[in-house]
Amino acid sequence: MKDNKLGIMPISKLIWNMSLPIIVSMLVQALYNIVDSVFVSQVSEQALTAVTLAFPAQNLMIGLATGTAVGVNALLGRALGAGDGKRADQVAINGIFLAVVGFVLSAVLALCFGGTFFRTQTDIDYIVDNGITYLRICCCASLGMFCQIMFERLLQGTGRSILSMYTQGLGAIVNIVLDPIFIFVFKMGVAGAAVATVIGQFCGCGLALYMNLRKNHDLHLRFRGFRPDWKIVGNIYAIGLPSVVMVAIGSVMTFCMNKILITYHSAKETAATAFGIYFKLNSFVFMPVFGLNNGVVPIVAYNYGAQNRRRMMETIKRSAIYASCIMVLGMAIFWAIPGTLVSIFNATETMKQVAVPALRIISLSFCTAGACIALGSSFQALGKSVYSMITSIIRQLVFLVPIAYVLARYGQSIGNDDLVWWCYPIAEIASLGVTMLFFLRVYRTVIAKVPLDGAPSLEELEEEQ
Repeated sequence: MKDNKLGIMPISKLIWNMSLPIIVSMLVQALYNIVDSVFVSQVSEQALTAVTLAFPAQNLMIGLATGTAVGVNALLGRALGAGDGKRADQVAINGIFLAVVGFVLSAVLALCFGGTFFRTQTDIDYIVDNGITYLRICCCASLGMFCQIMFERLLQGTGRSILSMYTQGLGAIVNIVLDPIFIFVFKMGVAGAAVATVIGQFCGCGLALYMNLRKNHDLHLRFRGFRPDWKIVGNIYAIGLPSVVMVAIGSVMTFCMNKILITYHSAKETAATAFGIYFKLNSFVFMPVFGLNNGVVPIVAYNYGAQNRRRMMETIKRSAIYASCIMVLGMAIFWAIPGTLVSIFNATETMKQVAVPALRIISLSFCTAGACIALGSSFQALGKSVYSMITSIIRQLVFLVPIAYVLARYGQSIGNDDLVWWCYPIAEIASLGVTMLFFLRVYRTVIAKVPLDGAPSLEELEEEQ
């Protein structure tokens, strides 16, 4: 354990060593999400709208999986940093159990409430019917997705990010290959896109399980005689639940934005679809930052367990700089070629008139989003994920949705539909302010108490004085 690279490798090199494989795999993930929508858009604009309106519910399911994995990852890093291999094994096994529970919950909710979810957004039968079919296939066959995410995080949490890249890459490639076959050759339409997605997830899951059993020597996954350890489950969700809530808030925000756009924007469903296109495209910007975030969490958690404040702070500072650079580059691309980006989705002229200004205005919020995400990773690693949750609530529900509602209604009255998109830059500025306040609190109450390379902590020095 003492020779683990998380505790000895130079920080800058370590961040990229941990993050690059995750970033690559997430970019592949973003690619196949876009390819999914590109193929669906060839069916019809309403087919694309059906998939777009399914996004909040589908994202909630993914959020449950990733949020649980965040808690597992942080506890795993602490256990490994403290040299407690037995506890690391227990955390991993309980995490896999929770992944199965998440799958069952998602399937039940999709079967019971899928129809209600779509009918509250639109009354167009084609969109409702195709949306329900797509969502139910994705949720009722989501075991592969839940377990793939968990097994990948176990690889990442033990410093084997390159292996997780292979597993996610396999799932994405399988999905991309099968998409046109199921959608066009078998003439399954939107349902074909869902079937291709879940098959890809099961393929990635199988490889990730194999990698953990054969290549991950820091963990020993023994399922015989397993019983849930409710204390560990509680600790996992003490860290991971805020991440789940953050994604849930994002799903609520997306649902509300779709309702606002369909109600007050002159383009109605087309505006909601354009908003969905933005989310598909922004994944190419946010996924690398989230990949960076996923690589940083185990580094900070490990060095917190190893009581090394210098490495913790250097990791946080460098990740904030790298994340901000990625986001600024993304904003520049959105401003330079928005029309080209939208055209990928077989966009009509009406769609372009809505989507192009949306991409340019919303992308202004990227400038501050990178730092917020990077600082949020330190909250997760140090067991203060609730701060990330509060920031997300303030950004999306306290600021973004109400401001969007006001701007949409005012824009409707003056004939300026583009006004609604300014809710994003405004909300992101507020988010940065709240995030900075929370980070200062975390530094004073947690980070400052950690010894600096074996030296006394600030608290200990103050006591000596």
